[in-house]
Amino acid sequence: MAEKRDYYEVLGVKKDASDDEIKKAYRKMAKECHPDLHPDDKAAEARFKEVNEAYEVLSDPEKKQNYDAYGFAGVDPSYGAGAGGGFGGFGGFGGFGGFGGGIDFDLGSIFDSFFGGGTQARDPNAPRQGESIRASITINFEEAAFGCEKEIRLNRIEECDECGGSGSAKGTTAEVCPDCRGTGTTRTVRQTALGSFASTSRCARCSGKGKIIHTPCPECRGSGLQRRERKINVSIPAGIDNGQAISLRRQGNSGINGGPAGDLILTVNVRPHAIFERSGTKVLLDMPVSFAQAALGAEIEVPTLDGRVKYTMPAGTQTGTVFRLRGKGIPELNSKTRGDQFVTVYIEVPRNLTARQKELLKEFEGTFESSENRGTGEGRIKGKRTKK
Repeated sequence: MAEKRDYYEVLGVKKDASDDEIKKAYRKMAKECHPDLHPDDKAAEARFKEVNEAYEVLSDPEKKQNYDAYGFAGVDPSYGAGAGGGFGGFGGFGGFGGFGGGIDFDLGSIFDSFFGGGTQARDPNAPRQGESIRASITINFEEAAFGCEKEIRLNRIEECDECGGSGSAKGTTAEVCPDCRGTGTTRTVRQTALGSFASTSRCARCSGKGKIIHTPCPECRGSGLQRRERKINVSIPAGIDNGQAISLRRQGNSGINGGPAGDLILTVNVRPHAIFERSGTKVLLDMPVSFAQAALGAEIEVPTLDGRVKYTMPAGTQTGTVFRLRGKGIPELNSKTRGDQFVTVYIEVPRNLTARQKELLKEFEGTFESSENRGTGEGRIKGKRTKK
C-alpha cells in the first residue's frame, strides 16, 4: 500500500485547527492544484486527490475523531489493523461503536425503554419498530449540484439468521414466563391502614420479556439480533446543500418481534469548490480580466458547472461589475428549476512591468486631457491625495 502523508500535513494545518481554518486551507490548496488550472499535469492531479481525501476526513467530525485516535486505520478499514478491529471501533457485540454517525445499542435497554418504571402493562412481545440510525457522506460540489449515486457502508442491527429473531436455538422454543404469564409485568397488592394499594413492576424472572429462553441461540446469545456490516446504494438528489439530510426508509435497525425496521438518516457534507461559491441556488464566481479587456471589451470564456461558456464583456467594464448567466446555477431540490450564476469581474493589475511597458503606460496616461475622460473615480482619488 502506498505510503500516505498525514492529513494535517497535507492541508498545512495544526491538529487543533478549527473547522474554518481547515476549510480555508482546503480551498487554498485545491485552487493551487485544481486540474482545470493545470491541464495534463499528473502531479497536480495526484496532489488534488490527496487534498480532497484529507479534507473529506478532517471536515467530518466523526471521521476526524477516528483519525485522531487510530490514524488511517480509523477511517480506512483496509489500512492495516487497529481502530477496534479495523472498523470504526467495533469490537464485538457488547459495545457497538457505530459507523459514520451510528448509535450505541444496548440490548437490555430495548425492554427497559418499553417497561421503564413499570407504569404501563404493554405487551412485551408486540411488534416494535426498530431504531433509526445516522450516517454521513461527503460528496463534491458538482455531485451536490447535479445529484449522484453513491454506495455507503454502515453497521446496523438485523434479525439473527440462525434463529429468525426468536432468540432460541433451533428446535427449541421459549417458555411463557409463569410469573407474569407473558405480560412482562407483575402486580403487587399491599394492605395499609388506608386501604389496598396495587402497583405493577417489571417481572424480575423474565426481565420484562414475557418469556424465558432456556436454550439461547449460539449465534445471537438469545437476543434474536445481530450487528452486521452492509453496503447500500444511495441516490443523492440534485441541488442538495451542505449539512442537509435525507431519510432512507426501513434502512435502519431491525424491528423487534417482527416490527418494521427504522430509518437511516444520512447527512450530506459537500466539499467547497476551488473557484465557485454557493448561495442557495446561486453560483458565485470572481472572474479576473486584464485592463485591456475591461477597457476595450472582449469575448471571455467563463467557467461554469456545465463547462466554459463565452460571454461578451462590454467596453468600459469596471471592477466589481456583476453579470448573470441564467440557468447556470444549482437546481432546486425536487424541481426542474435551476438558479443562475453571478460573475463578479475584477481587474488584475500587472506586476513586474518592464521599462518599456512602464513607458507605454505613462504615454497612455498622458493622452487624457480631462478628468471626464479618466472616469468618475479620478476626482475621488485627487481628493484623497489633497488631504494627504
